[in-house]
Amino acid sequence: MTVTELGIPRRLLEFTLDGEAVRAPEGATILDACRASGKDIPTLCEGDTLRPKNACRVCVVEVEGSRTLVPACSRKVEPGMEVRTDTERSRHSRKIVLELLASSVDLSTTPQVAEWIKEYEAKPARFGPDAARLNEEPRVDNDLYVRDYDKCILCYKCVDACGDQWQNTFAISVAGRGFDARIAVEQDAPLTDSACVYCGNCIEVCPTGALSFKSEFDMRAAGTWDESAQTETTTICAYCGVGCNLTLHVQDNEIVKVTSPHDNPVTHGNLCIKGRFGYQHVQNRD
Repeated sequence: MTVTELGIPRRLLEFTLDGEAVRAPEGATILDACRASGKDIPTLCEGDTLRPKNACRVCVVEVEGSRTLVPACSRKVEPGMEVRTDTERSRHSRKIVLELLASSVDLSTTPQVAEWIKEYEAKPARFGPDAARLNEEPRVDNDLYVRDYDKCILCYKCVDACGDQWQNTFAISVAGRGFDARIAVEQDAPLTDSACVYCGNCIEVCPTGALSFKSEFDMRAAGTWDESAQTETTTICAYCGVGCNLTLHVQDNEIVKVTSPHDNPVTHGNLCIKGRFGYQHVQNRD
């Protein structure tokens, strides 16, 4: 007989969310509670496999007694807390943040951003054509994935995934300061000359498409990338005995990219180079 260790149940805390009394487990964030209550709070830098970074500031809400707006992704729920998610102040803040982001970087491949810009009536174009942009060509220096820093919002999720939170390779870091800050490998070298092990876990957590599969990049450039025509099938990687789960994204009977379920207890969304990129042999028709 197998005994499953359930652990000690977490205490439920009661607080007020937009005028309604709700309960959330101790240790949950405001964002967790909002999602459990069916409230759509926009967020870009939050990742379900990483610790909150508080970088994008799109998820800010009002908390009674707090002088400033607080990030819902990291602020823990407290007993008796009064949270308001849809006030004029929080909506105005989200609008400004979306305008600043959309005017400075390319958000064309960022999921849901177009909907948020419309919802909050953000007008990125009001800063004019002279708004500071990186305007850098995508870096295609290997056959596996592409770095398009023109889409990077400096959320640091790739740095965390490559660092002590998952891969422990530390190939990616932040170079420069202020307006010159950017994500880079050591000495801003080509990826092939860095410590990168090509696990692709940075791609898994990137929210904007600044890091993408070479296959996806090429198909987008050719105008053939169509997520609505893709199917997803989860299977088990056959390369070793760890048992990592793979989700195969298939379009026109071809595997176009591989991801991994974030709720899988083995991988938590992480893979190695073989699991994420070693699928070409499956499609060899020769």
